[in-house]
Formats: sequence, structure tokens, C-alpha cells
Amino acid sequence: MFRHRIQERADWQQKAVEYGFHFHTMYGERYWDESAYYQFSLQQIEQDLEDPTAELHQMCLHIVDQVVDDDALMRRFAIPETHWDFVRQSWHKRDPSLYARLDFAYTGQGPAKLYENNADTPTSLYETGFWQWLWLEEQVDRSRLPHRADQFNSLQEKLIQRFAALAAFQADNDASPVLHLACCKDTKEDRGTVQYLEDCANAAGVETRFVYVEDIGRDADGQLTDLDDNVIEWLFKLYPWEFMMQEEYAELLGQHPVRFLEPPWKAILSNKALLPLLWREFPNHPNLLPSFFEDELHLARDCPALVKKPIFSREGANISLIRNGEETHFSSGPYGEEGFVYQQAHMLPRFEDNYTLIGSWLVNDQPAGISVREDSGPVTQDMSRYLPHIILD
Repeated sequence: MFRHRIQERADWQQKAVEYGFHFHTMYGERYWDESAYYQFSLQQIEQDLEDPTAELHQMCLHIVDQVVDDDALMRRFAIPETHWDFVRQSWHKRDPSLYARLDFAYTGQGPAKLYENNADTPTSLYETGFWQWLWLEEQVDRSRLPHRADQFNSLQEKLIQRFAALAAFQADNDASPVLHLACCKDTKEDRGTVQYLEDCANAAGVETRFVYVEDIGRDADGQLTDLDDNVIEWLFKLYPWEFMMQEEYAELLGQHPVRFLEPPWKAILSNKALLPLLWREFPNHPNLLPSFFEDELHLARDCPALVKKPIFSREGANISLIRNGEETHFSSGPYGEEGFVYQQAHMLPRFEDNYTLIGSWLVNDQPAGISVREDSGPVTQDMSRYLPHIILD
């Protein structure tokens, strides 16, 4: 695994506008960075990232199967009791899912270490599935990269295939063929991510409608509706389940036959409480870090340092390092009231002055590619830079 500098495409910003990549620069800071790229060997991709991703995903599903029917564990995951049956029924019905991303610390040598499972609302999808592939093709065409250079990236192809399968599932169950897609207002990144998913769904022949989360309403019968009073029966929401369960219409969840992407059982899979249960069920697994609940810290005596993570934290918010009993706050944010988990500290590798995180994508149950994020600090956050990658032996 190497970080190489490379000449940028002179016209990349113009192309970004042309292709709708409106969040390549945010708040005056560069988000997309093609002044360098990361190089992996095929063995690193297949053995150190792709295979562990598939295995860890199945391990995570095993944990979901344990949690859904255990009241004490549902409390551990801070899922409101009023929604336990909603989550349980979703799992027992095997409501279909769309995609997820596992985040790894990986140096290029030895096993990749799982940081967390972004199974509900992962972003950086467009950059991974389309934009970094376009970069690879054009840099090869301009002879700045070898013609044999490849990329671990079947994300867009698998997303289109998955949407086609989901549409067939809807038809087989006499369910709505129209997919609503939603995200919050005033975020170019979320809107771009949802637009990309809408494009993939359309490529699979799925009819789509867009609605902002803030504009979702309810009709006289208590059904969710869009601004045109269309009843929402099939919804992709780039909006966390823990927020959905606190909305004004939260009591309607499960009362009407809405099929969600991601399904309610993803409230378990995307939850940091997953980490201690993985360690408990699969101790000493090479891709796991020792992880504990707050009342299990006596089990962490052999850990020289711990990273403290809120159960619902996203985008690296509210992360702290605890060493020798002293807590160092790495990032601020709105999370923490729901409780914390503690994971053995395993810092991201540094390439030059950059801390580097690998995101490994899945569509349904299949590994589908990787993304690479960089930051000058040890915590990857929403403005951490995105760099492309190649495979070259």
C-alpha cells in the first residue's frame, strides 16, 4: 500500500460541474483530492479487505439475530422500547437491505481492523462508485497511470443490479413500484448521494420520486405522504433510524405498510453497541479490536488506551481517547446521552502527514469496492479528504 502523488486533471472541476459533483469543495476546503492516490496489490485487496469484509458482515448479521429477541440487548442498543416490535418484525420478515460500509484501519500489512459498521446512512457513495472510476479511466487514457491499473470498484454495477432485484421483490409482494428517496435540506453531500442512488434506481427501471425529510407529512389516515400528497409506500431515507424514531410521526412507524431502505433492523447493525457484542461473540478475531460497554471496563485492563465512542455517533463526532485514566477529546458533536462503548485504541496509519481510513463497501451481502479518506488529525470526519485508489502489482 503506497501513497503516490500525481498530476491532477486540468479540467476536473469543470467535469465535476458537468457530472453534478457539487460537493467536491465544501466550506472553502477541498473534499475531493486527486493530487495523490493510493496503490494496493491485488492480494491486499482480496485477502486483507474483500474477504474480511464478507466474513465480518456475516458475523454482524449473527449479532443482529441475537439482539432482536433479547430485551436487555435492545436496551443496550438504546432502541426505544416502543419500536422494539417494529425492528423485530423487520428482521424476522428479512426485509431487504441495500448497502453498507465497514470502516477499517489498514496499513497494507497484517489484518485490517474494524472501526465500525456504517450500515444505515453511509455517504461518499457517488465518489466511490462513479467519480473515482472516471478519474482512473481518464488518467490511464492520459498515460499518467499504467494501462494495467485497475480499481476495486463494482459498486455502481451492483447497486443497479440490487435495485432491479428490489423492484422484482416489490412486484412479487404486490407492493408499490414507486420508490421515494429522501434526505435533509441544506446539505449538498446528502443531496448528491441521494441523486446518485436515484440515477442507479432509474437505470434499473425503478420509478422514483424525491422528497426532503422535512417535507414528509401524514394524511388523514396517518399514512406518510410527500408534498404532492402521494402516499409513501417504499422509501429510501438518508436519515438515521435513531432520528426517525424521534420524529413527530414516529408513532406511525410500523402502523402502515411502508417498506424502508434501509430496513428497521439496520438500527442494530449501524449501532456502536455492535462492537462489544462482536468481541464477546468472536474474541481475538484478527479483524476485531477489543471493545466493551461502560459497565465492562474491568475487562479492558490489558488495553493500554481506549477510544470512547457514543453509541449513535456519526462522522467521527464526540470521539475521545482515554489513556492512563485521562480523557482527551478528539472531536465535538451532539451525541453521548445514549451512552458509550470503548474500543481498544488502534490509531490510523499515517502516510506522509495524513491519517488514512479505508471504507469497504457492500451491496446487500457482497463486497463491492473501497474508498480512501484522509485527515490531518486521527479522527475521520465529514470534511476529511477523499482520494482515489488503484490496484497495481
